[in-house]
Amino acid sequence: MALPFLPGNSPNERLGKERFHKSQHFNYSSGVPMLVGSEKPGIGGEHLVGQEIKPKYSVYPIGSGTGLPPWVTFDKQVLCFDAYFQETVPEAQSETYRIRKCKIYFFLEDDTIQVVEPEYKNSGIPQGTLIRRHRIPLPPPNEGQFYNLFHFNINQQMKLHSRTFTVTDCDSFTRNFLTKLGVHVNNPTTVPEDPYSSLREQLKKSMQPLRPYERHDTLKQFLDHDRKVLRFYCFWDDSQSIYVDLRELILHYFLVDDTIEIREVIPPNSGRDKVNKFLRRCRLPKHVPAKVKQPGEITDRTVLNVLTSSTMGNRYILDSLKTGAVHEEFYKDCDLIIGGEVNVWGRRVILADCDDFTKHYYRAKYGIEDFTPLQYKAPPAPKPPRPVPPYNGFGSEEDSLSFCQHLLPKPPRKDFQKFMAKDRYGLDSKVLNFQAKMITADPVDRERVFIISFYLSNDTISVFERPQKNSGVLGGKFLERGRVKKPGQELFKSQLSQYFTAQDLYVGATLCLNSINFQLLDADEYTFKYMEQHAEEFPRANMGIIISKLRSLPEEKQCEIRKFLTLSDPSNTGFIPFESIRSLLLGLDCNLSEHEVLVLGRCFSEREQTQVDVGLMLAVAQDFLKKKAFEEFPKMARAFADHDRHNFSSGWHLLFRFADGDEIDYYAFLAGINWLEHPAPPVMPEDTLKVRKSRNYKANKPKLIAQSLLNYSAVLKNLQGKPSKRPKMATAPF
Repeated sequence: MALPFLPGNSPNERLGKERFHKSQHFNYSSGVPMLVGSEKPGIGGEHLVGQEIKPKYSVYPIGSGTGLPPWVTFDKQVLCFDAYFQETVPEAQSETYRIRKCKIYFFLEDDTIQVVEPEYKNSGIPQGTLIRRHRIPLPPPNEGQFYNLFHFNINQQMKLHSRTFTVTDCDSFTRNFLTKLGVHVNNPTTVPEDPYSSLREQLKKSMQPLRPYERHDTLKQFLDHDRKVLRFYCFWDDSQSIYVDLRELILHYFLVDDTIEIREVIPPNSGRDKVNKFLRRCRLPKHVPAKVKQPGEITDRTVLNVLTSSTMGNRYILDSLKTGAVHEEFYKDCDLIIGGEVNVWGRRVILADCDDFTKHYYRAKYGIEDFTPLQYKAPPAPKPPRPVPPYNGFGSEEDSLSFCQHLLPKPPRKDFQKFMAKDRYGLDSKVLNFQAKMITADPVDRERVFIISFYLSNDTISVFERPQKNSGVLGGKFLERGRVKKPGQELFKSQLSQYFTAQDLYVGATLCLNSINFQLLDADEYTFKYMEQHAEEFPRANMGIIISKLRSLPEEKQCEIRKFLTLSDPSNTGFIPFESIRSLLLGLDCNLSEHEVLVLGRCFSEREQTQVDVGLMLAVAQDFLKKKAFEEFPKMARAFADHDRHNFSSGWHLLFRFADGDEIDYYAFLAGINWLEHPAPPVMPEDTLKVRKSRNYKANKPKLIAQSLLNYSAVLKNLQGKPSKRPKMATAPF
């Protein structure tokens, strides 16, 4: 029973609605004014009464197939149908209608249709794309809908824009696709015969041209071998002439048209005029004719004189049997082999060698592997030496040498690649610094301290003297930066002088810089570290070479070393002071320099664990988290419970303070950094700086090498050929 239409009984249609605007039908899309919102023209974007929604794409069940959009799922998938339509030809005597064949393409990604008609020669009508690709609406009265794939089938008619097409067949992909969708595909049908096309075909077959020229198709050879040339190095044995000599030639065989070109190689000062070509590009006959054919004698076709009359003229017919044809053999690529002869119009040319492309061609096509060249000439005479005059003392040696090598002198070339690879980059200076003292009998000069810097970018050296109080000597720059020659070389000589390199500088070495001897006493941490990281360039810092030198010692010296190490460690701890083994190795004359002994000590020295106040670290951590307003401690506890501890312990040094064997008590760790439940006392800025320094300087801060202990047990294992887990190089913070 319906309620009466009285106030209070009728439902309010506006309840629950929030949009009451008038729908907008026009807007700009990509800067183009166009009609939009035509599907919801009512108040608030609702449909009008009785309005039907037009489908946009093919009717596929919702939820079937993949969840990808159709333009991704059906990308580059097209249904192809064969069809035809009948076109009326008015006011034509030879035909009244015409059957035009075409292809209908249905694009699955957006339900668009394209109709293309194949082009026929001399058809006289415009062909190609008849209907461009777009969505085609259905014929009336369903003009509001569009064609989809379910409207297509074989042996049925389709009306596309007032033109009726009959679908006759489809390809295999289309048939399989429709069958999988449950569409019953009809059997293919035949296309009606076009009377005008049949008439033109008969006329074409009945036509007999008076001059049926033969067509020689060379397109395939052109496409396969264009710009491909075989090159042979050959010579002409012209021993019968008055000048008994060999003429060097280069033979080019063009694969594109089987032609040959020969060029002559004329050496300098030979007395011969240089010509462009020895043989122009042409087809080279194998047998030289006794009489050269005149132009026009060799043709592809010949004619026969049937009738000669003064009144009726001459009558000719084509020689279909080719009775007058001249057959000549020309050189092909199979006739050219190394060691073979080529008859170049009576001249005997012998092939001696070929280039790499020619070898690859014959190896791939004919399977030839033997390409041994012929030795037809004596080896070239050695070039006479060009003595360089000795250095005269003006300018640098490299600059003076360029004046002797070039008529127009050029500046000496620098090693730009070395400069770019070993120039300063950021904090990496690429400069090796050594502390040195002067070797002299003067007691004042013996106390002077120098810093010798070697620049790896250009092998230059500079010397700086440290100022010392009450020494009586002014410090500062002692030697300007530049390349320094090694001592003991003659000044005025033809060869270039040798300069100091990076391998000549190491701790314990003696350098003679401008007649002043310096002994290198020590190096900075960067120098030691750089030389150890580039051990392949610095043999003095290569641990493999150092261990090999110790292994090559005589057996009595090795026994003496083992005995000394055993007596120096009565408690059998495996460690002895570094100074003890340093004095031993330098005193036994083990062929080890001071630098190599220091590298050995840096490699096997003992590490000292840094002790940091855990309470201070926790206080700094709480202060940092408090400033960042971090309060997600429950989530952090769940993450620790779900994941392995190794995912966290590798990055924080603080976690190791809560480690109990192989396990970490992360409950205590979280309680220590939780500033909400367990607040720590406030920290000062210097406390934060102290913790940050301890973190940046790494956990293992080494002692000085001279004051450290050496793990001699690891050294003995390496000497015995049992490589142990060698500790890392001792490094100090910068």
